[in-house]
Amino acid sequence: MNLTSNRGNIIKGKPVADKISESLIKEVDELVNEGITPKLAIVRAGSRGDDLAYERGALKRCQNIGIDTEVFELPEDIAQEEYIDLLKKINNDKNIHGVLCFRPLPKQLDEKVIKYAICPEKDIDCFNPINFAKVVEGDKSGFPPCTAQAVLEILKFYEVELKGKKVTVLGRSNVVGKPAAMLLLAEHATVTICHSRTIDLPKVASDADILVAAVGKAKMATADFVKEGAVVVDVGINITEDGNLCGDVDTDGVIDKVSMITPVPAGVGSVTTSILAKHVVKACKLQNNR
Repeated sequence: MNLTSNRGNIIKGKPVADKISESLIKEVDELVNEGITPKLAIVRAGSRGDDLAYERGALKRCQNIGIDTEVFELPEDIAQEEYIDLLKKINNDKNIHGVLCFRPLPKQLDEKVIKYAICPEKDIDCFNPINFAKVVEGDKSGFPPCTAQAVLEILKFYEVELKGKKVTVLGRSNVVGKPAAMLLLAEHATVTICHSRTIDLPKVASDADILVAAVGKAKMATADFVKEGAVVVDVGINITEDGNLCGDVDTDGVIDKVSMITPVPAGVGSVTTSILAKHVVKACKLQNNR
């Protein structure tokens, strides 16, 4: 069996994103009828290629759903005080309900300081530690990172049983690994977080019913990382030497073993912008007591 001859194993993100968008269109229509239009602010310092690509996707998704958007494009060498002043203005603007700050920030900007400047109620991608704490506590009023939430939405859409299942998360970042683990734990999965210093990493990973790969290393997870019949969610986006996109999982090498696997591209990334839009609508409703 190979990737091209058995497409049934590939679980794409588009159907998940489309379902979320359909629901959001109805919610936004109801809000607009009440005179409220959800609005997203995007704050970008510089013009990194991956930021611009995500921005285009986010703007298109929001436009299709009926969410207003405004992009604040800042010079890459912007001073920290100016960046924080902009966040304060957005915090005080009642017409803006959610803000996305592209990270990593330029080196002169201190994330440890700036993350506290963003209003938690508008922090739709879990930059402020208050929202991260809410993820850990299971407080549904918070906003998990969009990519971590996308992992969970994909598994639920494809009716993957989580309760009591062994899940291994490769990667411990605050953006994906840790929050994804917390979200899966809240669904009663038994979660192991692995990292570069995990002893006998392939053995630990291959014990999992569900493997979430989020390490940012091209095709790192090979067949010896994967249990027979496992479900694999590949969060990684890497560029190969020949310029093609690939994930953290060697898809061709594991396709014979898995029951389901997300592709790269067209997998988790395609769901992330719909989660972003979902969080904007949620924030809008909370701020307007809806």
